[in-house]
Amino acid sequence: MVPLNCIVVDDDEASRLMITKYIDKTDFLDLSGVFDNAIDASNLLLSNDKHNVDLIFLDIEMPDMSGLDLARSLNGLQPVIFITSQKGYAAEAFEGNTVDYIVKPPEYSRFLKAVQKAKDRYEKTRNAELENYIFVKSESRFVRIPFDELIYLEALADYVIFHTINSKYVVHHTMKGIEKRLPDSIFSRVHRSFIINRTKISQIEDIHVSIGDNKIPIGAFYREKFLSKLNIL
Repeated sequence: MVPLNCIVVDDDEASRLMITKYIDKTDFLDLSGVFDNAIDASNLLLSNDKHNVDLIFLDIEMPDMSGLDLARSLNGLQPVIFITSQKGYAAEAFEGNTVDYIVKPPEYSRFLKAVQKAKDRYEKTRNAELENYIFVKSESRFVRIPFDELIYLEALADYVIFHTINSKYVVHHTMKGIEKRLPDSIFSRVHRSFIINRTKISQIEDIHVSIGDNKIPIGAFYREKFLSKLNIL
């Protein structure tokens, strides 16, 4: 596979050296940058080159801007492995796109376990994006649904309704499980009960997305991440 481009963000020099050494030992990692503060890292990650970073190794307690603040500002766009001396932030750290949470100083075996999880997640996402369809089991048959025909998905109790251009299919599954199988380059969760195909949007109002004749609510929890995926002038 193509190596994952990663950066290290830590205000402690010894920690930066240790993590960069571990990255150098790992064939599927490629070091793109090292930062001693979160602000400089933020300037890179929120620039037009942000797509070149596949993984962030991030400390938490840093002056001016914490690692948690940096992770929140990214809206889950890049996966993060927190490497910190503090155990107490774990619950808060896993609110975003966090792959793992490591307490300093990690052994290489613990580091390798974390980056293998990141690698597996990356490959799963890439494979989903390379395919342009999904098979779903509806009633007693498997139906092939091309992504460009899938308009939106709607949760209904223990089922999910796949709304396509010409039909709809009721599938016994969870929204969370299906969301992981859809490429985020096309689909967005906009509400606890709705996932939409962003290419089908005709307009966006304050609390609704219009797709054809359908008005789909935007939940407050999902709004910021959803809007960050759009090409808005």
